[in-house]
Amino acid sequence: MSRTVTVLGAGILGLWQAFVLARAGHRVRLVETSAEPFADAASLYAGVMLAPEREAETAPSMLRQLGHEGVAHWREVYPRLKCNGSLVVASPRDRGELDRFAVRTRGHRRVDERELGVLEGDLGQRFGAALFFPDEAHMPANDALSFMLGAARAAGVEAVFGTVDAASAGAASDADTIIDCRGMAARDELSDLRGVRGERLLIRSREVVFNRPVQLLHPRIPLYIVPWGDGVYLVGATAIESEERGPVTVRSAMELLGGAYAVHPSFAEAEIIGFGAGVRPAFPDNMPRAIVREGGRRIFVNGAYRHGFLIAPVLARMVAAYIEDGTVSELLAA
Repeated sequence: MSRTVTVLGAGILGLWQAFVLARAGHRVRLVETSAEPFADAASLYAGVMLAPEREAETAPSMLRQLGHEGVAHWREVYPRLKCNGSLVVASPRDRGELDRFAVRTRGHRRVDERELGVLEGDLGQRFGAALFFPDEAHMPANDALSFMLGAARAAGVEAVFGTVDAASAGAASDADTIIDCRGMAARDELSDLRGVRGERLLIRSREVVFNRPVQLLHPRIPLYIVPWGDGVYLVGATAIESEERGPVTVRSAMELLGGAYAVHPSFAEAEIIGFGAGVRPAFPDNMPRAIVREGGRRIFVNGAYRHGFLIAPVLARMVAAYIEDGTVSELLAA
């Protein structure tokens, strides 16, 4: 049975909710406070590595299975997904970190210097060994968000930007179901939500060519570098227990730049495009979930933490199943 649905928040969670529900035949209205799409979305600062095996190193075990489902959904929907796998490396003095990571994760194989050079020519002589995760994927956040907004609109979603107060718009809505994906803005109704600050650097290099994400293990400053195409790389690392939305700090900037240089010295000649920082919403267990209230009329989808892009399609399917027949699943609390 077709329903009217209002989705609050046009980050990656809200976009997937709107898209899946519209394709299921519901009448969907997507409401966002910012006038410019994604201007205030924490999703814009994501590295967007679809890495269920690597994330399972520190995340709850269910993330592995659900994450693979999320990757499959992205493969079906997003034609520009880069499916080149990913690499994890460590300096010779931190080889123990690589061994520890190998024990705590699955879905990889260890490659030597020769095979590493075949996979990434610019890394072959810099690291003697690496872990290769062949089934992982990546994409640029801005392109993926823009694509999903276009896909949602093509599916029939009415997208409204520049709403003064999305929460008030939801309260005044006469929709059958309201799905709240406002992130930190919903904390007044989700008391256990907290903010985790993430900072990232964008650089452009004509000297270094990577075809897949590279994660550098370090006991103090772990780092990842994600190729976004046209020589642009996202460099990220930080997960700070803070709700401060201000600019990137000098310390973080130095660590990000130093980490990129440690992966490859030619990044010293790269052009700095910009720094950015966002606050990601998280629940105590760092797992996103859907929370049903008001007898099913209002559903909060939140707590994306580092897993928003990976789990957003799964959460959307779970919410759609609940709306249609009351199915309760792993990440949905009714």
